Amino acid sequence: MKKLAGIWTALLLTAIMISGCGNAAGEKDSNAKQKTAASEAFPVTIEDGSNQDVTIKKEPKKIVSLMPSNTEITYALGLGDKVVGVTTNDTYPKEVKQVEKVGDMNVNVEKVISLKPDLVLAHESSMSASADAIKQLKDAGIAVLTVNDAQSFAEVYKSIEMIGEAAGAEKKAGQLVNSMKSDLHEIKEKAKSISKDEEKSVFIEVSPDPDIYTTGKDTFMNEMLNVIHAKNAAADQKGWVQMTDEAIVKLNPDAIVTTDGVKADAVEKRDGWSGINAVKHHRVYDVDPDLVTRSGPRLIEGVEELAESIYPDTFKE
Repeated sequence: MKKLAGIWTALLLTAIMISGCGNAAGEKDSNAKQKTAASEAFPVTIEDGSNQDVTIKKEPKKIVSLMPSNTEITYALGLGDKVVGVTTNDTYPKEVKQVEKVGDMNVNVEKVISLKPDLVLAHESSMSASADAIKQLKDAGIAVLTVNDAQSFAEVYKSIEMIGEAAGAEKKAGQLVNSMKSDLHEIKEKAKSISKDEEKSVFIEVSPDPDIYTTGKDTFMNEMLNVIHAKNAAADQKGWVQMTDEAIVKLNPDAIVTTDGVKADAVEKRDGWSGINAVKHHRVYDVDPDLVTRSGPRLIEGVEELAESIYPDTFKE
Protein backbone atom coordinates (compact mmCIF):
# COMPACT_ATOMS: atom_id res chain seq x y z
CA MET A 1 0.00 0.00 0.00
CA LYS A 2 2.83 2.34 0.83
CA LYS A 3 4.41 1.62 -2.53
CA LEU A 4 1.08 2.30 -4.28
CA ALA A 5 0.66 5.56 -2.35
CA GLY A 6 4.17 6.57 -3.38
CA ILE A 7 3.34 5.93 -7.02
CA TRP A 8 0.17 8.04 -6.79
CA THR A 9 2.11 10.87 -5.09
CA ALA A 10 4.73 10.81 -7.83
CA LEU A 11 2.05 10.87 -10.51
CA LEU A 12 0.31 13.78 -8.78
CA LEU A 13 3.53 15.78 -8.52
CA THR A 14 4.29 15.10 -12.18
CA ALA A 15 0.81 16.30 -13.17
CA ILE A 16 1.25 19.50 -11.15
CA MET A 17 4.64 20.15 -12.72
CA ILE A 18 3.26 19.56 -16.22
CA SER A 19 0.31 21.83 -15.46
CA GLY A 20 2.66 24.55 -14.15
CA CYS A 21 4.88 24.28 -17.20
CA GLY A 22 1.78 24.40 -19.37
CA ASN A 23 0.55 27.58 -17.68
CA ALA A 24 3.96 29.22 -17.99
CA ALA A 25 4.15 28.22 -21.64
CA GLY A 26 0.63 29.52 -22.14
CA GLU A 27 1.50 32.88 -20.62
CA LYS A 28 4.63 33.16 -22.76
CA ASP A 29 2.62 32.23 -25.84
CA SER A 30 -0.03 34.83 -24.98
CA ASN A 31 2.57 37.56 -24.47
CA ALA A 32 4.29 36.60 -27.71
CA LYS A 33 0.97 36.79 -29.57
CA GLN A 34 0.26 40.25 -28.13
CA LYS A 35 3.69 41.48 -29.18
CA THR A 36 3.23 39.99 -32.63
CA ALA A 37 -0.21 41.59 -32.98
CA ALA A 38 1.23 44.97 -31.98
CA SER A 39 4.07 44.66 -34.48
CA GLU A 40 1.71 43.58 -37.26
CA ALA A 41 -0.36 46.74 -36.74
CA PHE A 42 2.44 48.74 -38.36
CA PRO A 43 2.91 50.72 -40.46
CA VAL A 44 -0.01 52.85 -39.27
CA THR A 45 -1.21 56.25 -40.45
CA ILE A 46 -3.04 58.53 -37.99
CA GLU A 47 -4.69 61.90 -38.47
CA ASP A 48 -3.37 63.85 -35.48
CA GLY A 49 -4.41 66.98 -33.61
CA SER A 50 -2.84 69.21 -36.24
CA ASN A 51 -4.98 67.56 -38.94
CA GLN A 52 -1.87 66.00 -40.45
CA ASP A 53 -1.53 62.36 -41.48
CA VAL A 54 1.35 60.88 -39.51
CA THR A 55 2.79 57.52 -40.55
CA ILE A 56 4.59 55.42 -37.97
CA LYS A 57 6.49 52.74 -39.89
CA LYS A 58 7.15 50.29 -37.08
CA GLU A 59 6.33 49.79 -33.42
CA PRO A 60 8.15 52.54 -31.47
CA LYS A 61 10.92 51.44 -29.13
CA LYS A 62 11.84 54.92 -27.88
CA ILE A 63 9.30 57.66 -27.13
CA VAL A 64 9.77 61.32 -26.20
CA SER A 65 6.82 63.18 -24.67
CA LEU A 66 6.54 66.98 -24.86
CA MET A 67 3.49 67.36 -22.60
CA PRO A 68 2.77 66.01 -19.08
CA SER A 69 -0.68 64.70 -20.08
CA ASN A 70 0.91 62.73 -22.94
CA THR A 71 3.42 61.29 -20.50
CA GLU A 72 0.74 60.21 -18.03
CA ILE A 73 -1.21 58.50 -20.80
CA THR A 74 1.90 56.73 -22.08
CA TYR A 75 2.75 55.35 -18.63
CA ALA A 76 -0.88 54.36 -18.02
CA LEU A 77 -0.68 52.30 -21.21
CA GLY A 78 2.25 50.35 -19.77
CA LEU A 79 4.79 52.01 -22.06
CA GLY A 80 6.92 53.68 -19.41
CA ASP A 81 9.97 51.59 -20.25
CA LYS A 82 9.93 53.11 -23.75
CA VAL A 83 9.89 56.74 -22.58
CA VAL A 84 13.38 58.21 -23.01
CA GLY A 85 12.58 61.94 -22.78
CA VAL A 86 10.07 64.21 -21.03
CA THR A 87 9.75 67.91 -20.12
CA THR A 88 10.79 69.59 -16.88
CA ASN A 89 7.06 70.07 -16.16
CA ASP A 90 6.49 66.32 -15.86
CA THR A 91 5.83 65.20 -12.29
CA TYR A 92 3.87 61.96 -12.63
CA PRO A 93 4.43 59.11 -12.28
CA LYS A 94 7.44 59.30 -9.99
CA GLU A 95 9.55 57.37 -12.50
CA VAL A 96 9.71 60.42 -14.78
CA LYS A 97 12.17 62.03 -12.35
CA GLN A 98 14.80 59.65 -13.70
CA VAL A 99 13.99 60.31 -17.37
CA GLU A 100 16.07 62.70 -19.51
CA LYS A 101 14.62 66.22 -19.72
CA VAL A 102 14.21 67.84 -23.14
CA GLY A 103 13.13 71.36 -22.12
CA ASP A 104 9.79 72.81 -21.05
CA MET A 105 7.57 74.75 -23.45
CA ASN A 106 10.80 75.41 -25.34
CA VAL A 107 11.97 72.12 -26.81
CA ASN A 108 15.68 71.32 -26.88
CA VAL A 109 15.74 69.88 -30.39
CA GLU A 110 19.35 68.71 -30.21
CA LYS A 111 18.63 66.83 -27.00
CA VAL A 112 15.58 65.13 -28.49
CA ILE A 113 17.47 64.06 -31.61
CA SER A 114 20.35 62.72 -29.50
CA LEU A 115 17.92 60.35 -27.76
CA LYS A 116 17.10 58.77 -31.16
CA PRO A 117 13.34 58.41 -30.56
CA ASP A 118 11.05 56.52 -32.96
CA LEU A 119 8.11 58.67 -31.87
CA VAL A 120 7.72 62.16 -30.41
CA LEU A 121 4.39 63.03 -28.76
CA ALA A 122 3.74 66.76 -29.20
CA HIS A 123 0.54 68.59 -28.21
CA GLU A 124 -1.96 70.76 -30.05
CA SER A 125 -1.97 73.40 -27.30
CA SER A 126 1.73 74.18 -27.86
CA MET A 127 1.76 74.03 -31.66
CA SER A 128 2.56 77.72 -32.17
CA ALA A 129 5.25 77.80 -29.46
CA SER A 130 7.01 74.67 -30.73
CA ALA A 131 6.36 74.95 -34.48
CA ASP A 132 10.03 75.42 -35.40
CA ALA A 133 11.15 72.59 -33.13
CA ILE A 134 8.55 70.22 -34.56
CA LYS A 135 9.65 71.05 -38.10
CA GLN A 136 13.29 70.33 -37.23
CA LEU A 137 12.35 66.99 -35.68
CA LYS A 138 10.33 66.00 -38.73
CA ASP A 139 13.18 67.09 -41.01
CA ALA A 140 15.42 64.78 -38.98
CA GLY A 141 13.17 61.88 -39.98
CA ILE A 142 11.44 61.48 -36.61
CA ALA A 143 7.72 60.68 -36.50
CA VAL A 144 5.98 63.48 -34.58
CA LEU A 145 2.39 62.95 -33.46
CA THR A 146 0.51 66.06 -32.28
CA VAL A 147 -2.01 64.90 -29.69
CA ASN A 148 -5.34 66.76 -29.67
CA ASP A 149 -5.97 69.45 -27.03
CA ALA A 150 -8.84 67.70 -25.24
CA GLN A 151 -11.66 69.88 -23.90
CA SER A 152 -14.07 67.10 -22.96
CA PHE A 153 -13.99 63.54 -21.67
CA ALA A 154 -14.74 62.26 -25.17
CA GLU A 155 -11.69 64.11 -26.47
CA VAL A 156 -9.53 62.78 -23.63
CA TYR A 157 -10.56 59.27 -24.65
CA LYS A 158 -9.57 60.18 -28.23
CA SER A 159 -6.11 61.29 -27.00
CA ILE A 160 -5.62 57.98 -25.20
CA GLU A 161 -6.71 55.97 -28.23
CA MET A 162 -4.49 58.04 -30.53
CA ILE A 163 -1.38 57.44 -28.41
CA GLY A 164 -2.30 53.78 -28.00
CA GLU A 165 -2.59 53.29 -31.76
CA ALA A 166 0.66 55.15 -32.45
CA ALA A 167 2.64 53.21 -29.84
CA GLY A 168 1.31 49.71 -30.45
CA ALA A 169 -0.92 49.60 -27.35
CA GLU A 170 -4.33 49.86 -28.98
CA LYS A 171 -5.90 47.08 -26.88
CA LYS A 172 -4.58 48.56 -23.64
CA ALA A 173 -5.91 51.99 -24.66
CA GLY A 174 -9.37 50.53 -25.17
CA GLN A 175 -9.25 48.90 -21.74
CA LEU A 176 -8.13 52.15 -20.10
CA VAL A 177 -10.90 54.16 -21.76
CA ASN A 178 -13.52 51.59 -20.71
CA SER A 179 -12.23 51.68 -17.14
CA MET A 180 -12.44 55.48 -17.05
CA LYS A 181 -15.96 55.42 -18.46
CA SER A 182 -17.02 52.88 -15.84
CA ASP A 183 -15.58 54.93 -12.97
CA LEU A 184 -17.19 58.10 -14.31
CA HIS A 185 -20.54 56.31 -14.56
CA GLU A 186 -20.34 55.39 -10.88
CA ILE A 187 -19.79 59.04 -9.96
CA LYS A 188 -22.73 60.11 -12.12
CA GLU A 189 -24.97 57.57 -10.44
CA LYS A 190 -24.01 58.85 -7.00
CA ALA A 191 -24.57 62.45 -8.13
CA LYS A 192 -28.19 61.67 -9.03
CA SER A 193 -29.05 61.93 -5.33
CA ILE A 194 -28.27 65.68 -5.41
CA SER A 195 -31.50 67.58 -6.04
CA LYS A 196 -31.79 70.83 -8.02
CA ASP A 197 -32.28 72.75 -4.76
CA GLU A 198 -29.03 71.31 -3.39
CA GLU A 199 -26.90 72.13 -6.44
CA LYS A 200 -24.13 74.63 -5.70
CA SER A 201 -22.69 77.24 -8.03
CA VAL A 202 -18.91 76.91 -8.18
CA PHE A 203 -16.19 79.32 -9.27
CA ILE A 204 -12.98 77.59 -10.34
CA GLU A 205 -9.79 79.63 -10.11
CA VAL A 206 -7.11 78.29 -12.46
CA SER A 207 -4.60 81.13 -11.95
CA PRO A 208 -4.24 83.50 -8.97
CA ASP A 209 -4.67 87.24 -8.59
CA PRO A 210 -3.89 89.75 -9.92
CA ASP A 211 -4.64 87.90 -13.19
CA ILE A 212 -7.41 85.53 -12.16
CA TYR A 213 -8.52 83.08 -14.84
CA THR A 214 -11.44 80.68 -14.68
CA THR A 215 -12.99 77.97 -16.81
CA GLY A 216 -16.14 78.61 -18.83
CA LYS A 217 -18.18 76.30 -21.02
CA ASP A 218 -16.62 74.04 -23.68
CA THR A 219 -13.89 72.86 -21.29
CA PHE A 220 -13.43 69.51 -19.56
CA MET A 221 -13.45 71.29 -16.19
CA ASN A 222 -16.93 72.61 -16.94
CA GLU A 223 -17.94 69.05 -17.83
CA MET A 224 -16.47 67.82 -14.54
CA LEU A 225 -18.77 70.17 -12.64
CA ASN A 226 -21.77 69.04 -14.67
CA VAL A 227 -21.00 65.41 -13.85
CA ILE A 228 -21.28 66.03 -10.10
CA HIS A 229 -24.40 68.24 -10.44
CA ALA A 230 -22.60 71.50 -9.68
CA LYS A 231 -23.22 74.69 -11.65
CA ASN A 232 -20.27 76.53 -13.16
CA ALA A 233 -20.59 80.14 -11.95
CA ALA A 234 -18.84 81.27 -15.13
CA ALA A 235 -20.80 79.06 -17.54
CA ASP A 236 -21.86 82.10 -19.60
CA GLN A 237 -18.19 82.50 -20.58
CA LYS A 238 -16.41 80.29 -23.13
CA GLY A 239 -13.07 78.54 -22.70
CA TRP A 240 -10.46 79.91 -20.31
CA VAL A 241 -11.23 83.53 -19.41
CA GLN A 242 -9.77 86.28 -17.22
CA MET A 243 -12.08 87.83 -14.62
CA THR A 244 -11.89 90.85 -12.33
CA ASP A 245 -12.51 90.78 -8.59
CA GLU A 246 -15.67 92.80 -9.10
CA ALA A 247 -17.04 90.29 -11.62
CA ILE A 248 -16.32 87.36 -9.29
CA VAL A 249 -17.98 89.09 -6.33
CA LYS A 250 -21.02 89.72 -8.53
CA LEU A 251 -21.20 86.02 -9.44
CA ASN A 252 -21.42 85.26 -5.69
CA PRO A 253 -20.64 81.52 -5.98
CA ASP A 254 -21.63 79.03 -3.28
CA ALA A 255 -18.18 77.45 -3.46
CA ILE A 256 -14.74 78.40 -4.78
CA VAL A 257 -12.20 75.84 -5.96
CA THR A 258 -8.58 76.82 -6.56
CA THR A 259 -6.34 74.76 -8.83
CA ASP A 260 -3.35 77.13 -8.68
CA GLY A 261 -1.90 76.27 -5.28
CA VAL A 262 -3.61 79.17 -3.46
CA LYS A 263 -4.92 78.05 -0.07
CA ALA A 264 -8.41 78.72 1.23
CA ASP A 265 -7.36 81.20 3.95
CA ALA A 266 -5.53 83.34 1.39
CA VAL A 267 -8.65 83.52 -0.80
CA GLU A 268 -10.86 84.42 2.15
CA LYS A 269 -8.56 87.35 3.06
CA ARG A 270 -8.85 89.06 -0.34
CA ASP A 271 -10.19 92.60 -0.28
CA GLY A 272 -13.87 92.79 -1.12
CA TRP A 273 -14.47 89.03 -1.11
CA SER A 274 -15.93 88.74 2.39
CA GLY A 275 -19.50 89.06 1.09
CA ILE A 276 -19.24 86.10 -1.28
CA ASN A 277 -21.31 83.12 -0.08
CA ALA A 278 -18.36 80.74 -0.51
CA VAL A 279 -16.20 82.91 1.75
CA LYS A 280 -18.90 83.61 4.33
CA HIS A 281 -19.58 79.88 4.76
CA HIS A 282 -15.92 78.81 4.41
CA ARG A 283 -16.54 76.76 1.28
CA VAL A 284 -13.20 77.47 -0.39
CA TYR A 285 -11.25 74.41 -1.45
CA ASP A 286 -7.83 73.90 -3.03
CA VAL A 287 -7.47 70.73 -5.08
CA ASP A 288 -4.55 68.98 -6.73
CA PRO A 289 -4.08 70.93 -9.99
CA ASP A 290 -2.60 67.97 -11.84
CA LEU A 291 -5.79 65.95 -11.30
CA VAL A 292 -8.16 68.57 -12.70
CA THR A 293 -6.09 70.35 -15.33
CA ARG A 294 -4.20 67.55 -17.09
CA SER A 295 -6.30 65.88 -19.76
CA GLY A 296 -5.19 62.36 -18.97
CA PRO A 297 -6.18 59.16 -17.13
CA ARG A 298 -6.26 60.81 -13.69
CA LEU A 299 -9.10 63.18 -14.60
CA ILE A 300 -11.54 60.77 -12.95
CA GLU A 301 -9.61 61.20 -9.68
CA GLY A 302 -9.99 64.94 -10.23
CA VAL A 303 -13.76 64.58 -10.54
CA GLU A 304 -13.80 62.60 -7.30
CA GLU A 305 -11.76 65.25 -5.48
CA LEU A 306 -14.07 68.02 -6.71
CA ALA A 307 -17.11 66.01 -5.67
CA GLU A 308 -15.78 65.23 -2.20
CA SER A 309 -14.89 68.90 -1.67
CA ILE A 310 -18.17 70.42 -2.86
CA TYR A 311 -20.57 67.70 -1.68
CA PRO A 312 -18.77 65.89 1.18
CA ASP A 313 -21.97 64.42 2.62
CA THR A 314 -22.76 62.71 -0.67
CA PHE A 315 -19.37 61.61 -1.91
CA LYS A 316 -17.17 61.06 1.14
CA GLU A 317 -17.56 57.53 2.44
